[in-house]
Amino acid sequence: MTLRANWSYPTAIKFGAGRIAELAEQCKSVGIQKPLLVTDKALAGLPITAAALDVLEAGGFGRAIFSEVDPNPNEHNMQAGIATYLAGGHDGVICFGGGSALDLGKMIALMARQTVSVWDLEDIGDWWTRADAAVIAPIIAVPTTAGTGSEVGRAGILTNSETHKKKIIFHPRLMPAVTICDPELTVGMPKMITAGTGMDAFAHCLEAYCSPFYHPMSQGIALEGLRLVNEYLPRAYAKPDDLEARAQMMSAAAMGAVAFQKGLGAIHSLSHPVGAVYGTHHGTTNAVVMPMVLDFNRPAIEGVLSRAADYLGIKGGFDGFRARVMDLRAELGIPANLTEMGVQRERLDELTEMALEDPSCGGNPIEMTRENTRALFDACM
Repeated sequence: MTLRANWSYPTAIKFGAGRIAELAEQCKSVGIQKPLLVTDKALAGLPITAAALDVLEAGGFGRAIFSEVDPNPNEHNMQAGIATYLAGGHDGVICFGGGSALDLGKMIALMARQTVSVWDLEDIGDWWTRADAAVIAPIIAVPTTAGTGSEVGRAGILTNSETHKKKIIFHPRLMPAVTICDPELTVGMPKMITAGTGMDAFAHCLEAYCSPFYHPMSQGIALEGLRLVNEYLPRAYAKPDDLEARAQMMSAAAMGAVAFQKGLGAIHSLSHPVGAVYGTHHGTTNAVVMPMVLDFNRPAIEGVLSRAADYLGIKGGFDGFRARVMDLRAELGIPANLTEMGVQRERLDELTEMALEDPSCGGNPIEMTRENTRALFDACM
């Protein structure tokens, strides 16, 4: 089977090995004449980034790059990127990298010419209407990891450097006009990043599937996404140059982000504050708290997860599914608990308050309260 296709759900997706060669062509297709490629510090000096810039230069689009992107990007990174964008007279953004680069690139495209604060565009009610949609720059997304799914999303996450709280910034026009999913770009990922991003995709699918809200399309996408991660993440981790496994993981990442419009839950509401305060890898943190959240939600999700286990070919219903999660964590070298990630027990009250303020907690199958959320954090230590 040839893993190559053009998709238009939820945006135009150019999927297949080697399709980074189409980057200049896609700039032309969306009307970008002077793009700024936004990536992170680690990727900036790697051959895949140089190759992407070569494609742009050969197409007459220059090779401008901004790479001052922290693992949990904040408003200072955004302002530095905007300064580069405006000084260079750019008219579009290429978001190139993992979730951090994709999110920050979106923020630069959104905010470069706005007059409102970025915090006024948080994903609350209709706050997005405060933005001037006419000045939002076109976006092309090129993921180099398979986890976040930001390449098919209408939002980005930005950490407030003063409060250490992660905020979801939303606008419909943050959906990239074109996404290039080239699995060859993920081959060089460090194994720990392959593991963490892969488990992020799994968490997206898992929480969307278990969310109590009604969205049958997302439900089906989430279920198949779980199957793909379960089958192909161990292969991608064990054999990094397995292009079929890499391609299937890129599909699963995009599917998770499409699915989680149905809702997220306690996995993410715990993970977001931990990442904001301690700078931990988001997907890895999701994987650390996943079994404990499964236990927490068991009374509400035991039936649906038993059906998911059947679909994935896992015996034993809920218990079998949880055991598979534990096996995946062991196989991928995921830390056993938050203590191993450096989380301090004396900050759990603070993290609990942050978790309850996180919008993800509203989609959890069991209502999260101060008491049970604090107990859940204790269980994760």
